[in-house]
Amino acid sequence: EVQLVESGGGSVQAGGSLRLSCAASGFTGSRYCMGWFRQAPGKEREVVATIYTDGGIGTFGAYYANGVQGRFAISQDSAKKTLYLQMSSLKPEDNAIYYCVRRRQALATMCPSDRSGYNYWGQGTQVTVSS
Repeated sequence: EVQLVESGGGSVQAGGSLRLSCAASGFTGSRYCMGWFRQAPGKEREVVATIYTDGGIGTFGAYYANGVQGRFAISQDSAKKTLYLQMSSLKPEDNAIYYCVRRRQALATMCPSDRSGYNYWGQGTQVTVSS
């Protein structure tokens, strides 16, 4: 059974930091996209960051949504099969449920930024930023 399990969410004051983790299990294949989406109350689910992995080479092609560029960093520990999202300088507008996503992708092109591009989702973790 494939699984994505997020952790690391919580409450923080504006300007603070959090690190989200996503543990992947049960997946096969060495070429894939992983990333983070978020959904705030009353809003559409939107991409936050994505990254491509080719097991024979490493991770590359990190993409960030405009609103998080320079504040968030996506990374992966392949040995631990864990994806991370380091979030700094958090703002109240970052309040949302954050979801980890994954899809198999043979070609080393940019990962999709639309939710329809991903067939595996975690259960989500809440991030609350107070002003």
